[in-house]
Amino acid sequence: MMFVTRGSGNRATMSALKKAVKTQTQTSIRRTPTTPLSHKRHASTAQNGDDNSSGKPATRSPHPPSAQAKQKRDSDREFLLSILETSATKRDAKAYLQEFGSSKAKAATRPAAAQTPPLTTVLGGASKDVAQFVQGPAKEVPTAEEEEEEVPRVAIVKLRAPQTWEDSLLDGVAKTLTQLRALGLRSVIVVDCDEAAAEAQGLTWREAVSQQVDRLQRAIAKYGSPGAELVDSAIWRQTPSQSRSSVTSSDLFVGFGDAFIAPLRHGHLLVIPPRAFSEETLASTPADANDVVLALTAYFSGLQADRQGDEKAGRKALVHRIIVIDPHGGIPSSPTNSNDGARVFINLEEQFDKIQSSLAAASSSPCPHSPQMGIKGHPAPRHVENLRLAKSALSILPSTSSVLITSPSEAANLRPPPSSSSSSASSYSSSSSLLPPSPSSSPSLSPNLPLAGVGEVKTRRWQNPLIHNLLTDRPIYSASLPMGKIKPSSSSPTIRNLLPTTTLAKRGLPVTVFPSKTPWVPPVPGSPDRLRLTDPCIDLARLVHLIDDSFSRRLDAEHYLARLEDSLAGVIIAGEYEGAAILTWERPGNLSEAEAHSQGRLVPYLDKFAVLKKSQGAGGVADVVFNAMVRDAFPGGVCWRSRKDNPVNKWYFERSRGVRKLPGSNWAMFWTTEPEVAVDQQVMADYESVCRGVVPSWADMNVKAAD
Repeated sequence: MMFVTRGSGNRATMSALKKAVKTQTQTSIRRTPTTPLSHKRHASTAQNGDDNSSGKPATRSPHPPSAQAKQKRDSDREFLLSILETSATKRDAKAYLQEFGSSKAKAATRPAAAQTPPLTTVLGGASKDVAQFVQGPAKEVPTAEEEEEEVPRVAIVKLRAPQTWEDSLLDGVAKTLTQLRALGLRSVIVVDCDEAAAEAQGLTWREAVSQQVDRLQRAIAKYGSPGAELVDSAIWRQTPSQSRSSVTSSDLFVGFGDAFIAPLRHGHLLVIPPRAFSEETLASTPADANDVVLALTAYFSGLQADRQGDEKAGRKALVHRIIVIDPHGGIPSSPTNSNDGARVFINLEEQFDKIQSSLAAASSSPCPHSPQMGIKGHPAPRHVENLRLAKSALSILPSTSSVLITSPSEAANLRPPPSSSSSSASSYSSSSSLLPPSPSSSPSLSPNLPLAGVGEVKTRRWQNPLIHNLLTDRPIYSASLPMGKIKPSSSSPTIRNLLPTTTLAKRGLPVTVFPSKTPWVPPVPGSPDRLRLTDPCIDLARLVHLIDDSFSRRLDAEHYLARLEDSLAGVIIAGEYEGAAILTWERPGNLSEAEAHSQGRLVPYLDKFAVLKKSQGAGGVADVVFNAMVRDAFPGGVCWRSRKDNPVNKWYFERSRGVRKLPGSNWAMFWTTEPEVAVDQQVMADYESVCRGVVPSWADMNVKAAD
């Protein structure tokens, strides 16, 4: 098994990303019109949200004011830092360039990729502490069709209750959205004004929407041209007698589509107020912002029924992200305990029903924390709305699309940096030489702020989650990291602000667990109904192919089946055999199965952990399998072994509770067992006995050393 960790080494990744950013920015500038866009486009404002009723080109000073120039320099500097600090691997950079790079950049990556050796060492730009599941050389990413070259890549962004945001937050979010545009992703922004908050300010809903649209346009205009355009009359409501779209349950649809496509192709950001016009009366009424997002998603994806007759059928834009910026932040890990922060990643295929049920149950409990930014009411119903929006949107988008739910402070990248006083060495590790030294942290708020305890993954300067996700297609923190290695150990309000508040949701893939998703227990020795790899419920041929592909090595299937005949504990399968874990109950020493069972000494052991090469690097398959193993199958703990010089050790270390070198061998032993159990000398002795004694089952054992 082979992973790639991010650290010092090959700087081609960051160089390629910086070149791509420069190319995207220059392309955006070249496409910017020197005269106002055609007034034939329906209900759009002038180029930067400024009033230009004369219809003449707006004149700009060749030398911007010093304050504006300084702001631009600061913004550019922060943007560059965001790129440099993104933990992108060479594989990430290549995938980004293939999708967002110019035609020349895409062409340049193809011949270079053919000369790229297998990724077996440390790659990437800035030094990072987080490992990624990658085995073997990167595979070619299919190139887009030439006719799609001019199709805009968009993010549909929902800003919830922006009237409660401070100006610094709105400006920061506006800056992030313009930075995403520089990276090739243009935003269509739906302004979702909270009616209760508007009433508290003595405003009608329409007044609040108008004010926030204008405020947002002015904030975006601070960060260069082209700015943001208001598209005011593009959302329409069907008459009750008409049949609703088969794609969404909403009665909203997009009319006057050119009001979107033309400005997007010229690099503008678009601002959409949540109101819809009736086909019968032509009057506008408030529309649910979530329904507006879904209507836009269906329209851009080419799934809206043609209502104009003169519009081209098919996809109008590539929707890569749905971004929800909500004062309540991402979906909470625990609906009743705000100290646990937000869920890092949600596999909707597997987790949607469970999370929705827990949030619905929490709605009747007392509010877990004080109202956010002046917003009243329990946050759970809002989280349910965001979760359902993610599910509905991703159901009509490609599997590569995703939804990001975050807070204004994280989207604006305005959270304070954490303390660097935490340790990244586990108290169970007998040798720190298994891991490379951690890079120094950035300056902290205070050296006395306590963060997560033993084994915490060190954190540097805050990364912008929106930029990081666009470049890597992953959350900042891995979904399989234990929460204790992410969250602060203190529950004080100051420390709680350091918790991640961003959730990445993907359509995901189902997880099948044999024998069951409840915690596994050892079967009674001699039981006739115990699980075996030859059972009809397991596709053995696909499982063997998965192992061969993942390890780039052929399994001796006959030897493997014989070895696991009476020791198999269970199998975890992700999707259509895209990833899997095979786990066993092993007998320590010379104990018989009956003796080990009666004494409670059968050892839970991870025998094989595999992911198809085409599914490695992104998509979270490795995280999904690992989480199912440690949270469902073996919540009490599991052990495994790895070569001491294996690059995967970094990834293992971050997810384990302990690691120990086994003297006189080339093995390192890892475990996830609770500390109070792991201190038992008999438990550790049994773990070591198993890790030393397992016999490999590779077909090339006479040629290649044991893996």
